[in-house]
Amino acid sequence: MMMKAHTFAHLKAHRSGFVAVFVSVFCAALLTCGLGVLLESGVRGGVSPHLYAGADAVVSAPQALEVKEDADQPFAERVLLDGDTVRKLDALDVTVVPDISVPVSTAEGVVLDAHPWNTAQLAPYSLTEGRAPQSRDEVVSTTGAALGERITLAHGAIADEYTVVGTADSASVPSPDRPALVFLDDAEAERLWPHQNAVTAVGLIAPEGVDAAALARDALAGTGAEVSTGTARGGIEFLDAGAARTQLIVLCASFAGLALMVSMFVVSSTLSLSINARRREFALLRAIGATTRQVHVMIGREVLLVAAAAAALGAVPGYLLARFLGAQFADAGVMPTDFALAYSPLPAIAAFLICVLTARAAAAIAARRPAKLDPVEALRESESGPAKLSRGRIVTGLIFGAAGLSACILPAFLPGSVAAAGAGSSALLLIFSVALLGPLLVRGIIKVIGGPLRRSGSASKVLAAANAESNSRRLSSAVVPLALAIALGSVQFFSQSTVAAEATNQSIKGVTADLIVGAPAGIAPSLLDSIASVPGVSAANPVVRSQVLPVPSGEEGGSADSAIAAQGIDAASADATLDLAVTEGDLSALTGDTVAVSEDGAFTLGAEVGQRVDLYLGDGTLVHPMVVAKYGRGLGFGDVTMPIQTLRQHSTDALIDTVLVAAEPGRSAEVQQSLRSFPSIAAMNQDQFGAAGEDQRRMQSWVSILAVLVLLGYLAVAVVNTLVAATAERSREFALLQLVGSRTRQVRAMMRIESLMVVGIAVVVGSLIALPPLMGIAVAVSGQPIPAISPAIYGSIVAVTAVLGFVSIAIPTRAALRKNPMDGVRNH
Repeated sequence: MMMKAHTFAHLKAHRSGFVAVFVSVFCAALLTCGLGVLLESGVRGGVSPHLYAGADAVVSAPQALEVKEDADQPFAERVLLDGDTVRKLDALDVTVVPDISVPVSTAEGVVLDAHPWNTAQLAPYSLTEGRAPQSRDEVVSTTGAALGERITLAHGAIADEYTVVGTADSASVPSPDRPALVFLDDAEAERLWPHQNAVTAVGLIAPEGVDAAALARDALAGTGAEVSTGTARGGIEFLDAGAARTQLIVLCASFAGLALMVSMFVVSSTLSLSINARRREFALLRAIGATTRQVHVMIGREVLLVAAAAAALGAVPGYLLARFLGAQFADAGVMPTDFALAYSPLPAIAAFLICVLTARAAAAIAARRPAKLDPVEALRESESGPAKLSRGRIVTGLIFGAAGLSACILPAFLPGSVAAAGAGSSALLLIFSVALLGPLLVRGIIKVIGGPLRRSGSASKVLAAANAESNSRRLSSAVVPLALAIALGSVQFFSQSTVAAEATNQSIKGVTADLIVGAPAGIAPSLLDSIASVPGVSAANPVVRSQVLPVPSGEEGGSADSAIAAQGIDAASADATLDLAVTEGDLSALTGDTVAVSEDGAFTLGAEVGQRVDLYLGDGTLVHPMVVAKYGRGLGFGDVTMPIQTLRQHSTDALIDTVLVAAEPGRSAEVQQSLRSFPSIAAMNQDQFGAAGEDQRRMQSWVSILAVLVLLGYLAVAVVNTLVAATAERSREFALLQLVGSRTRQVRAMMRIESLMVVGIAVVVGSLIALPPLMGIAVAVSGQPIPAISPAIYGSIVAVTAVLGFVSIAIPTRAALRKNPMDGVRNH
């Protein structure tokens, strides 16, 4: 009962210390809840259907590889529904509407989604003017084209003229960021559709009182087909919704782990600082008879009350953070702009429990020393603090440091992504090592730089050196969060820039063609001969890009690697247009049932030249091609290269993405001019192609950078919080200095010198922590230990961190010096 009364009295008496704890837990709850919303959205979020909005159920093939005890891996291409499944549905007492879709582009280069008119009833779309198309050169427009207008639509860069014979509208509002629909005559849509006896999906419209979904499930039992209703219909209509869910799960799960570790570190550090500031109080309690258990219970109750209030309040704005991050992810292309996040109380509850339990566990650890000390020893430490670090802490710190440095050198023994991931994770291990060994490191650095200060004639410099050396633990508590911000920011920013720079370098060096030909909605294979026959063209290499999935490893498909970027090429034209830096085998053998893999891809797949590998193609087809070559430029061109026919036949639109054109010597400009006569296609040079690839990679890397910016924002709050609390703790010290004759300006000068030491040590330590991981990542992607570091970004990180450090120390120092020195001594 006495301890319970003491709890509230101590909360009131030590408001400043508990404010620091409150802020740390509040920000941790906000971040955890926001990430939880995004993680839940990866499970339950989605896109509302548009064309399928009027269908009672939609039947499709599975669009993802099911992985037991792991997130399903979405296929890059549409998995088609075979004709036999459609015929089974025809026997049901419902309206069966098969759907197919082909991309077309207007004369202005705008891509439209073309469907047969029969599928308009699924939305439903109804005519607002005119009639349905009845011949191959007639269309119904949904974009406001005038009735009777002649329009040009190109499929695969082959243009045809069509007459608008009708306009249509639907009750469901289409997303402005989705391609608009155009309806063709059913026969014309079938002519353009490349996959015979297969459809994208089947919509079912049932009479009133009939459950179309139940009928379909019974009829298709055992076939593997899926029946979707409600919002799930949108995931079938728009495949990027399924990919977005998986990306959100993977991204938030990995980032949440980092965020949780950082938040636990920050909350633990803040609690340790707050409890250490009260060591004189705990020493007195122990001296008057308080037991170890009573001290633990008192600290636990205080922390629980503060942490519970902070976590409850911090979870609420977490939903706003999730909304902000969702909008940024949509802008970056991680998920569709019309992807709806899922909101429920679960993320707030999880954030509350995680943060409260973390704070309580941290309090138990931080309270161990003051609770178990002998009363006499406790009184001695109340003035000077612990004399040295415990052996366990030193050993643990050395183990973390050794593990971190070992992970940094993984690229010397392992190739590619595995080594890069290991090198990147080493930053956290090194940060934890520095956090544990911080007082020793700071003391060693102070001994080196403190000599000139101690020999100075300035009282402020002598005081700063003496204080720094005798209170290395306190100084370390200020240095570590600053160093953490610099190290974490540097590793995350410059690992992205290092990978992007090497990818750009590989793509530029690897394209030996003179021109790259592309079209808004792809290029038809029938145009390839026309491009190759242009005067001055010596080689034309068609390229198709997709993704493949490795067969999950382990028993019963227990785990799966992420999708692997793949390209399909014509081996006969490869030598004249591409240089993949082949290291083993022969790329000319890339025909039929074969594959070439990058060095990184070979390690991931466990493949060697002459062996077969198991891969799922973009549409879910399982293949077992033989490896005929290895190459070094996987980062620029993908880790898997296959014959173009293999990938093209298993892509959704069966079109060619680009054609690499090699011109005869001196005729590049002539060829480029000749290619302009082809409607709907454009020819770029190598520099333009490299820049376009760089922009796309930069957009993708913005996702992880955005996540890091949020984390750094949290760290900035933690840095300010920690430094303010650490400086405010010293108000009694400032009062004593004034009472023994130090002037206010001398104390301020002393703190400015300490600030310089804190910021300087943090910059050096943070940079040294970041350098080994960055060098490891650079070796993993390029073979050279030279990361791509932007001086401007690095300078910004250091400058912002330095400003935070100086301001966070200066403001509480000035506030403490305004008080009467006698009051400062009495209050402690």
